[in-house]
Amino acid sequence: MATDAKNPSVEDSTTENKSGPTIDVPAGALSAVRSFVGEHGGSGKVVIQPVGRAGTRVTMVGADGILGDQVVESPAVARALVEAAGNLTESEWDRELVSSVNPAQGHYRKMAGWVARQTRFPKARNASMEK
Repeated sequence: MATDAKNPSVEDSTTENKSGPTIDVPAGALSAVRSFVGEHGGSGKVVIQPVGRAGTRVTMVGADGILGDQVVESPAVARALVEAAGNLTESEWDRELVSSVNPAQGHYRKMAGWVARQTRFPKARNASMEK
């Protein structure tokens, strides 16, 4: 999935990685993360999760428990994004973090997609096996 072509309309921020080479942080993602942190308590925790060819998901939990996310091209870019944004602490999905999550109104409906608008559901395919 790695491509060398960059979107010319998006300026990138460059961050010095602890291991040496510089990493380009997409300006749009950096702006979105800073905006999220500002709107949800000024700090938060972040979980970095590889999602295959799509890249790496940066899931944020604001100080107020609201969820947000951004997808970037690699774990290195994700860590550079977190470092550049400031006021974020890298974490794992542990009991404390999961307990602090307070999904925004309508979050479940948004995540359910087309299923949320259904009024009738088909029978389960394995219904005959339940007896």
